[in-house]
Amino acid sequence: MKLIGRACRCFGMSTLTLDDLRQPRSLIILAGFLVVVIGVGALIGITTAPGDWYASLDKPPFNPPNWIFAPVWLVLYVCIAIAGWRTYLLSPGGNGMNLWVSQMVLNWLWSPIFFALHLLWPAFVVIVLMLAVIASFIADRWTKDRVAAWLFVPYFAWVALATLLNAAVAVLN
Repeated sequence: MKLIGRACRCFGMSTLTLDDLRQPRSLIILAGFLVVVIGVGALIGITTAPGDWYASLDKPPFNPPNWIFAPVWLVLYVCIAIAGWRTYLLSPGGNGMNLWVSQMVLNWLWSPIFFALHLLWPAFVVIVLMLAVIASFIADRWTKDRVAAWLFVPYFAWVALATLLNAAVAVLN
């Protein structure tokens, strides 16, 4: 069994099995991750919703339409929660989990800084740090749990776009 685990790690595969993922304890942990990530994200999104201030800002031509943000973030938050759950199951106190928590804190800080406090450049610093931590999480998970790494790729792409958008809005305003 140890040999199989080592072989899986060599090929960048997780040692999580379907049986591990289907255990009642594991499913309860998944539910917790989903509730916290989506719940806190939704709460922050509702309490810091873009309003008249954001509508009045000059924006670059690549600014996505407002209606797309909520569905994109819902899908991303589900992916983030699943990646966090998988990472927790493999190593709850490991580097991957520390990176996951760090990116989540930065994620949750960005909207209040940008939308509530209207601090465009400090928000830019936060989102650049978030992008770096997301990239670090992908790199860390790549050899330990390729599924968790891939779940963060769309997140990285969206935050990269958001980073460009944050910079453009800061420059234009």
